[in-house]
Amino acid sequence: MQWLNYHHLMYFWMVAKEGTIASASQKLRLAQPTISGQIRTLEDSLGEKLFNRSGRNLVLSEVGQVVYRYADEIFSLGRELMDTLGGRPSGRPLVLHVGIADVMPKLITHRLLRPALALDEPLQIVCKEDKTERLLAELSVQGLDLVLADQPIAGPMKIKAFNHLLGECGLTFFAVPELARKHRRGFPHSLNGAPMLLPTDNTLLRRGLDHWMDSHDIHPRVVAEFEDSALLKVFGQQGEGVFAGPSAIADEISSRYDVRIIGYTEEVIERFYAITVERRIKNPAVVAISQAARNELFS
Repeated sequence: MQWLNYHHLMYFWMVAKEGTIASASQKLRLAQPTISGQIRTLEDSLGEKLFNRSGRNLVLSEVGQVVYRYADEIFSLGRELMDTLGGRPSGRPLVLHVGIADVMPKLITHRLLRPALALDEPLQIVCKEDKTERLLAELSVQGLDLVLADQPIAGPMKIKAFNHLLGECGLTFFAVPELARKHRRGFPHSLNGAPMLLPTDNTLLRRGLDHWMDSHDIHPRVVAEFEDSALLKVFGQQGEGVFAGPSAIADEISSRYDVRIIGYTEEVIERFYAITVERRIKNPAVVAISQAARNELFS
């Protein structure tokens, strides 16, 4: 098996970044002939020319561009490894990679993540929004530290991960002031025939709402359905219909979207979970998220 000399690759990578051997030699604190010789050795081992000259500068060849992309990824992973093992430079923030199920209410998500940003140690949060199944697959290969979802991992998914219930709450119904006044009296039966904005029928919340409305013989006029809960609320803000949101952030929804409360129910419960590969949460940022959710947001 032919082994790659990573020292040679590092010299090549630095020259490619800096554009000249002279600049790279200053960064690496090595003599220019040393770097030139190491790059020639790398080219010989790969059997390809990695640079072309353009005046005083070196320009990557087509093969050089390919090698550079791999080198950049390799050394990026090396930095991440050192971060993970606690060897990151002083002052460099921790990074928390969070997967957010696309059905999660945006205001709830912000309230959940905010405590992590208040930690004494600097933290950078990288958020990725997607379908829960795809996020869990990425979690399983350590691509994410945490997944926030509105339902626990269950069923046939062969992923070793653990559910941590952050909290639960009922639902509150909102509308612009004129529409709220019209449908407040006699709630929940006042929603019969009301213009309604609903999540799409592939969501847990929609199934809960449908069951609740059927049990009370409520038949609203469905105006629109949404996968994006924030877009749903914007339509509600514009007076297009009544919509529901988590009671835990009812005041925040009212203020943010300038809507009024029609009524609320505890018969439909929304639950929110942190899903990790740890049975017992150890990551300090995830601990902060979990504790604040239970003690403040959903208390």
